[in-house]
Amino acid sequence: MRTLFFSLLFLPLAGQAQELYFPPVIGNAWETVDPAELGWCPENIPALLQFLDESNSKAFIVLKDGRIVMEHYFGTFTVDSSWYWASAGKSLTAFMVGLAQEDGLLDIDEPTSLYLGEGWTSCTPEQEAAITIRNQLTMTTGLDDSGNVDCTDPECLTYLAEPYTRWAYHNAPYTLLDGVISAATGQTLNGYLFSELSLPTGMYGTYLPIGYNNVFFSKPRVMARFGLLCMNGGTWNGNVIMSDPGYFEAMTTPSQTLNEAYGYLWWLNGQSSYQLPGLQLELPGPIMPDAPLEAFNALGKNGQIINVVPSQGLVVVRMGNLPDGLFVPNLYNNEIWQYLNAVICAPTSVNVPVNEVALELYPNPTQDRLHITLPAGDHEGELRILDALGREVLTQQILSANTAIGLQKLSPGSYRCVLTTDRGLVVRGFVKE
Repeated sequence: MRTLFFSLLFLPLAGQAQELYFPPVIGNAWETVDPAELGWCPENIPALLQFLDESNSKAFIVLKDGRIVMEHYFGTFTVDSSWYWASAGKSLTAFMVGLAQEDGLLDIDEPTSLYLGEGWTSCTPEQEAAITIRNQLTMTTGLDDSGNVDCTDPECLTYLAEPYTRWAYHNAPYTLLDGVISAATGQTLNGYLFSELSLPTGMYGTYLPIGYNNVFFSKPRVMARFGLLCMNGGTWNGNVIMSDPGYFEAMTTPSQTLNEAYGYLWWLNGQSSYQLPGLQLELPGPIMPDAPLEAFNALGKNGQIINVVPSQGLVVVRMGNLPDGLFVPNLYNNEIWQYLNAVICAPTSVNVPVNEVALELYPNPTQDRLHITLPAGDHEGELRILDALGREVLTQQILSANTAIGLQKLSPGSYRCVLTTDRGLVVRGFVKE
């Protein structure tokens, strides 16, 4: 098990940790705090819970400085129920890679083949040797993602581009990090997790093989524990779990210039642009305009979410099934923040150029027509409508404060309006039924 010690580099964070609450490692005890005591607006909680219920949620937890402010379970799901993290588990894997590196068991700038053996891809030996663990962490391997993105067989892993020249959300190279960790540590993935994280923090869960993937399952509060650990820079109640602040910072800040909104398997808000899985398109503005700009986020299929906001002491967790409509993780998470901001009594817009222009869309959801209203003085701009994959499906000049757009040619699903005016950009989502 990891040795527990204080590092001089972590003294500021350790001081912060003394002001935080950390639940006991063993047991179900967890301190709570009333939203009203924080100056929040409890009268807005029912609308948030209704939205979560109607979007097939199973669990929702909000921590403030480590204490539970909100904890709600839906249907038959309970505090002791277990659920999958899906791709939110990528962020947990990134944390464990950092632990293995600080233990001197691997170096993320070494070729992946040192740990998986030669021939783990169908690339030439030279092409394969150029792929490093860092490329796996940052989704920049250059391997072709046009086929089965989950397939980890060598015949599925073929050369498309040089590493670091292309960002693509490719699941298979990520999954093979599990083999890297096992080869480097001499332990199974679950064994390393148990000794390095579960014992010192109470994060008990299990990776299970599902198809080509290893999927992490846990109770909802384990998600909250991981968010609290990361909110405190990798220190748990004074125990330094991750002693390498350089790796932690690199993990939770832009890891490359191709997709500014991606760290080491974490999604990052507050960047000037972002890319989404499945396409090569750069979109303007932060990935979640209504969430705190500094938030870093673990996002997974069907809405498995961990939001971490260090300056506000917030951790927000959601587990559940596929929300209604065509699901896009960042859009759904942004909707949660719109409701949560009302509970926190915070404005739903952030103070950056992407939200300087007010924009109203109605009705939302809509069917054949979408009405767009701008405030007085904002009468002109270019409107682009992007589908759930970020593809531009409609472009129109806005020449008046009130405009109606026909949507008859669009398929049902989730869309995003990107309006450009002289005052900046605004991004809003809508659903066509």
